[in-house]
Amino acid sequence: MLSLLLDSSNVNLCVGISKDNNLVYKISYSCFQRQSEEMIPEIKKALDVLNLELLDFDEVVCAKGPGSYTGLRISMTIAKIICQLSGAKLKLVSSLRIMGNSNKKFIALMNARSNRSYIGVYSFNQVELEDQIMTNDQVKEYIIKHPDYELIGDLEYLKLKAKPADEINGLLSFKDLVEEEKDVLKVKPVYLKENYGI
Repeated sequence: MLSLLLDSSNVNLCVGISKDNNLVYKISYSCFQRQSEEMIPEIKKALDVLNLELLDFDEVVCAKGPGSYTGLRISMTIAKIICQLSGAKLKLVSSLRIMGNSNKKFIALMNARSNRSYIGVYSFNQVELEDQIMTNDQVKEYIIKHPDYELIGDLEYLKLKAKPADEINGLLSFKDLVEEEKDVLKVKPVYLKENYGI
């Protein structure tokens, strides 16, 4: 099983390749507002290093949101095109969930701007709190009430220390817990903001 792992939902550009659930290629770096320029060249570089073609993949695993409006569309559009061309399966995983991995209890956080945060809470393979938007004050209260959960994300905006996200390993860790998307062309990113009543 050859899997292409993609994420551009937040500030990082992430490209990974796994073979039979073993990571064989990984690159991740801060690339905010440049993912559209860099994602395809990084995928090509990965293919060249491993002597692969786009049509070789059995599945493409992509972050579905929440996150940056433009960033989400970049990796998801590329994933959909690859799946349409190759017949590969498309799997989508929460952008918050992939910040951690399946052997931890963690609170994943991302800056949603305007004094708000995207938050998702996970305990091993279980979703404890569905992805949603909270005010930053609500997030801080939640953290205080759940001291046994690891904080993950770039939380300087909250003045909190946290473990950095590892999106590629997160995609690999959770990809087999989600179902294949049956209609690739109808897949849309999850933005959350449009459902938030402010």
